[in-house]
Amino acid sequence: MDIRSRVLYRDPLMLVLDKPAGIPVHAGPGGAPSLEDEFGALRFGQARDPALAHRLDRDTSGCLVLGRHRKALRKLWRLFASGRIEKVYWAVTRGRPARDEGRIEAPLRKRTERGKGWRMEIDPGGAAAVTDWRVRAEADGLAWLELRPRTGRTHQVRVHCAALGCPVLGDALYGRETGIVPPLHLHARAVAVPLYANREPIMVVAPPPDHMSATMRARLEYGRRAAIDRRNCYHRRQATAAASRG
Repeated sequence: MDIRSRVLYRDPLMLVLDKPAGIPVHAGPGGAPSLEDEFGALRFGQARDPALAHRLDRDTSGCLVLGRHRKALRKLWRLFASGRIEKVYWAVTRGRPARDEGRIEAPLRKRTERGKGWRMEIDPGGAAAVTDWRVRAEADGLAWLELRPRTGRTHQVRVHCAALGCPVLGDALYGRETGIVPPLHLHARAVAVPLYANREPIMVVAPPPDHMSATMRARLEYGRRAAIDRRNCYHRRQATAAASRG
């Protein structure tokens, strides 16, 4: 893997990578290849490898934040722990929520069963977990959701989508997949990191992976809607500039 080609953002404190789907961020008990194996190529003059400021599931793609040295890493950990880093996910789901937008507050806990492994489940006594969502498009039994997790629990977005009645496409653990299971359609679309005092948060956006953009273009009008979003953003900038000249 040419991991340098996956760098979306770099400054003296932080790197943001476009993590590919299908590879874990760190090695598991079996010692399988992981993204961390490639971090030596991301020093860019630093004495040590960068390190993970948070994690993404193996099959989730998109924005992954790294700290470039220990002081930076401690700062990023604090920002994630305090909920000050804005995270935006895109998901293609089977079905859609009952409403066009809303918030789900459903605590999560880890459940382990002998011979079956572990999974997260909703439990009133679990750790607080909150996700905001809105429906961007729907067609042919699928929906394109934008999700903003306000907490950072393991599998949070996947469990919350399933609880809303619309599991993520390709989610064999929490979904309704049978037969040939497609790749997981869950993508960490963007992060906004308030890294520097008296500056705007650093906003980084990752393009969806090929398997997900193909589904969205073919069935959810992704290309047309993305063009509309770009035009609306341009018009907002123009209006803001005109008002400031005022």
